Amino acid sequence: MNFVEELRWRGMIQEIMPGTEEQLQKELTSGYVGIDPTADSLHIGHLVSVMILKHFQRAGHRPIALVGGATGMIGDPSMKSQERNLLDEPTLRHNQESIKKQLAKFLDFESDQPNAAILVNNYDWMKDITFLNFIRDIGKHLTVNYMMAKDSVKKRLTGEASEGMSFTEFSYQLMQGYDFLHLYNNYGCKIQMGGSDQWGNITTGTELIRRKSGGEAFALVCPLITKADGTKFGKTESGNVWLDRRYTSPYKFYQFWLNVSDDDAAKYIKIFTALSKEEIGALVEEQKAAAHLRPLQKRLAEEITVMVHSREDYEAAVNASSILFGNSTADSLKSLDEETLLQVFEGVPQFEINKSELEMGIPAIELLTQKAPVFSSKGEMRKLVQSGGVSLNKNKLEDQDELIDHSYLINDKYILAQKGKKNYYLLIAK
Repeated sequence: MNFVEELRWRGMIQEIMPGTEEQLQKELTSGYVGIDPTADSLHIGHLVSVMILKHFQRAGHRPIALVGGATGMIGDPSMKSQERNLLDEPTLRHNQESIKKQLAKFLDFESDQPNAAILVNNYDWMKDITFLNFIRDIGKHLTVNYMMAKDSVKKRLTGEASEGMSFTEFSYQLMQGYDFLHLYNNYGCKIQMGGSDQWGNITTGTELIRRKSGGEAFALVCPLITKADGTKFGKTESGNVWLDRRYTSPYKFYQFWLNVSDDDAAKYIKIFTALSKEEIGALVEEQKAAAHLRPLQKRLAEEITVMVHSREDYEAAVNASSILFGNSTADSLKSLDEETLLQVFEGVPQFEINKSELEMGIPAIELLTQKAPVFSSKGEMRKLVQSGGVSLNKNKLEDQDELIDHSYLINDKYILAQKGKKNYYLLIAK
């Protein structure tokens, strides 16, 4: 597999340094991507770089994931308008371990092959370097003019809302350049990859390697991913879409990918899956023939949910989705855990009912008109029951006077009422 060709047809190359492709075709090469450890989970904004490392390993090369413990204490000025909060070492170590577990779903760290993935933390080699040694041994190799010419610096210094840039942030590109030099010297790392906003920092590293070691190193960056409407990828109204289920459940994660536009699905399936060109081409043709069936979105959501979570989580998410949008059964409804149930029915009208009143049972018509006013009148409810338009927990209500008791409670707390095909109501017993 030719790594550069693979990324090119997937639309994952924005800029590439001359000689990069020749180096990768010549020998097994080590290459790295830097990951910001400011949280104990990656979010989908990190996935482009992670997928680059995945393809790099698939092509027979050795991926290095660098957790920026030292640089994370400063904050990259690229694409930012303000400095970030600094993290302490225990927090960084915790974040590093959490991130490695997530990366292990994409990369093989355990293999005995020469291209087994490696995780490093730049704090380990930065923590003992004195300021005097750093400015003497590293700082002297790059001029201020060279550093000022970088876009990440120019934008911060000339932006309308800019408050300028601290020396701390100005030194970021030197530190990232030193990372590349350290990996070059200690791991034989010859290529750094990342998002296009990193081009300036990465080329600072290649320049530092050239001036300090007389060596040759390379760079490759992918475009920043946007949605078809030009807005930022990966953000929802509630914030980031995380890979950790504590912050974004597998159901919500699956729903994010399932609900992308047709144009975005055609782009994302190349970037965020390892499906072949032929498989993706066939799916694109299916989409053209029957866009309403959304084959691209369904396969995208499947591939990435299984990769990040598991096959079981994917199937549970599909099952949960079918409850709202398909012909699901009472059994599938009862199989949902409470968190997923509440997410599936987020935003539907809710009514509280007295749990103790269910001990003796409440006639359905009384429950749905008085205790929880799903219907405005008993007459309205009678008509709909007679025409088969009322369901409780996905079972059609045959008798308006049926007694509703504790046995109807899902998770010992909820009853789902349905009026017509699309109107849902959640009854919460307290």
